[in-house]
Amino acid sequence: MIDWNLRGRTLFVTGGGSGIGRAIATEAARGGMTVAVVDALAERATEVAEELKASGANAQAFTLDVRDAAACERTVAAAEAALGPIDAMVACAGISPPAPAHSMSDEVWTRCLDVNLSGMFRSVQPVGRRMVSRGRGAIVTIASVDGLGGHAGRAHYSASKHGVIGLTRALAIEWGRHGVRVNAVAPGVVDTPLVRANLPADHLQHAMIDRVPMGRLAQAPEQAGPTLFLLSDAASYVNGAVLAVDGGTSAGYFTRWNGADLGSRALLEAGAYSAPE
Repeated sequence: MIDWNLRGRTLFVTGGGSGIGRAIATEAARGGMTVAVVDALAERATEVAEELKASGANAQAFTLDVRDAAACERTVAAAEAALGPIDAMVACAGISPPAPAHSMSDEVWTRCLDVNLSGMFRSVQPVGRRMVSRGRGAIVTIASVDGLGGHAGRAHYSASKHGVIGLTRALAIEWGRHGVRVNAVAPGVVDTPLVRANLPADHLQHAMIDRVPMGRLAQAPEQAGPTLFLLSDAASYVNGAVLAVDGGTSAGYFTRWNGADLGSRALLEAGAYSAPE
């Protein structure tokens, strides 16, 4: 693990009970940060916080539905009362229920936007307000490669993540002069049990992994490292940036078979690329 010199700082991480948020909370604690593990599901937040405390870290669980602005304010206040001023925040709470655009219900559309975009603003605002008043702080929002392009069956999710990137840049402009940096990480597909359970194996291998130049999905801790970098003083002049952590997925177009140039007849005839496994 790289030491980003974050020891002694307090991190507030929403969506900290699972996936990327859990990996970030874990790596932050390993680096000596005090961690407020915030999740909509109390049992998940508690499980992670107890795991971190068992490893010797200072951590506490908080339950929060980011759609509730008043609850966001209360939770941030409670976290600071228990753990001290929040130095860093990772806004990771999000959902991605698939639905075709032509038949998507208003309820599904609204819930996705309420959690992923409005909920992100509602949770970031009370933290940012306190950081601005203190003249210091760093915030990382978790966007997605779906915020850099489109994704069939996830018009609501893609729209929300495009919004997250716009929000991140706007906050970076407003709060930068107050010593508060706001940046985004845009993950590609992360290899989790949920992904494995919900995506057909053939699609996972021959569509998703096939189009990643590095030839594999990300592991959750691989999203944590870049996030901690952006929170650290090593990124002291990085503000309003969107860092794609996607194995090269968003680097270009017509990508297939891990970046092989299957569109070149000359290369194929010369045997430069053998048949994919």
